[in-house]
Amino acid sequence: MRYLCLIYSDDSQWSKMPKADQDKWLAEYRAFGEDIKRSGHYVGSERLEPASAATVVRQRNGKVSVTDGPFVETKETLGGFFMLTARDLNEAIQLASKIPGARHGSVEVRPVMETRDGVT
Repeated sequence: MRYLCLIYSDDSQWSKMPKADQDKWLAEYRAFGEDIKRSGHYVGSERLEPASAATVVRQRNGKVSVTDGPFVETKETLGGFFMLTARDLNEAIQLASKIPGARHGSVEVRPVMETRDGVT
């Protein structure tokens, strides 16, 4: 099965971090990515721009509205994701617990709905 691991963190903490800590943090992410690629669990990953760069689109009663920024008031915002393969939820949780962001923010593990025709 595939699992999407959504990484949430406080965007404001990055700019407060010393450069050496930022470099260490990025190295940990690179190491994690290399490890899951070697293990065969890796499907894909991306780092996102800060939540302040987000645009929210809604359609209500045939009208489209667009607003800037995140749609919720929270300090932790979606910062990136890993798409992994795992035998089951327990293995996916085990893998997600090794994502560096789990130590400072949170990682939501969500099963990807599998369809017969490959369309999601």
